[in-house]
Amino acid sequence: MARKILIALTVLCVVLLVACVVISLQPGTFAVQRSTTMAAPPSKVFAQVNDLQAWDAWSPWKELDPNRKSALSTPSAGKGATFTWSGNDKIGEGTLTILESKPYEVVDVEQAFVRPFAGKARMTFTFASAGEGSEVTWKMEGTNDFIGKAVCMFVDMDAMLGKDFDRGLANIKAVVEKDGAESAPATP
Repeated sequence: MARKILIALTVLCVVLLVACVVISLQPGTFAVQRSTTMAAPPSKVFAQVNDLQAWDAWSPWKELDPNRKSALSTPSAGKGATFTWSGNDKIGEGTLTILESKPYEVVDVEQAFVRPFAGKARMTFTFASAGEGSEVTWKMEGTNDFIGKAVCMFVDMDAMLGKDFDRGLANIKAVVEKDGAESAPATP
């Protein structure tokens, strides 16, 4: 009997060791990117992203917890602006901070999660003229710790977040293309 237990423990240790090696060899970073063209000037699209208060009109995650608790910094736009939230298991808890804001060109945002898992990612929105409209690109990049590497073996970050980015960009497009729509001021 002791021999069978020893063999079982040895097999379990080998399986765990192999799993740890396989997980540690997984990519240490992830990136998700989506782009679209909008029939609005870069200044109008920039205003929607540069002001964290405006995100409520287009965020693909706002419907996941209508009862979330959130707070905005004053001012809510430009470099240093922050948005904190705490909600259900679908949205977790964290903070968005605008790290860089170049009018009508780029908004760089750090997303720091507290739960369900602690972690940081960088979201960059770029804006370029495209005829009479704008080409808008939303990119997220982050690093994977050991647990993140294990999760990404079974969850495709691009597939999981890509649909949210597509929905968010479509929502921004609807806001900025709406005739007579009021949008956040286009202040740098």
